[in-house]
Amino acid sequence: MSVRRQRRRPVRLSRHGAGERLAAALETFTHQDTRAATPVTVAELCRVADVSRNSLYRYHLPILKALHKHQRLGRQAANKRVRKSAERRRVENIALRENLAKLAALVDHYYAAYRETAGLLERRDRELAELRSRLAVTPALLTAPGGLAARGAIALHSKKGPSA
Repeated sequence: MSVRRQRRRPVRLSRHGAGERLAAALETFTHQDTRAATPVTVAELCRVADVSRNSLYRYHLPILKALHKHQRLGRQAANKRVRKSAERRRVENIALRENLAKLAALVDHYYAAYRETAGLLERRDRELAELRSRLAVTPALLTAPGGLAARGAIALHSKKGPSA
């Protein structure tokens, strides 16, 4: 994964001295977001301010110290974010483990209820089969009161005339 380095424009302030250009460049870096993908380096600061690194190390120690302080604070802020994130994940994992234990107990409960119900159904099926085997009944044909045979009887009755 290649990180594309953001090009920062050099501060071209020809009427200002090197110290002022370095201070201006450092101020722009310190006001940027500390979550930047690339940390501020001495080379980057010198490139933006258009000052040589030797000049920074030799003549501008207060700016160099301020840069080192900014770099240190940036790392500390990043470490603090990482620690907070890790703590949040740790708390979330504990909660998930507790929920997992509750879920496992619930699954066990429902499985036991399923087994009990399945056993009851098997017992009822056996009892019904036993009762059916004891009944030695032959099937009988049932006719409905308004069926075809009843209509035929009414039609036959009407041809004979009223007999009552």
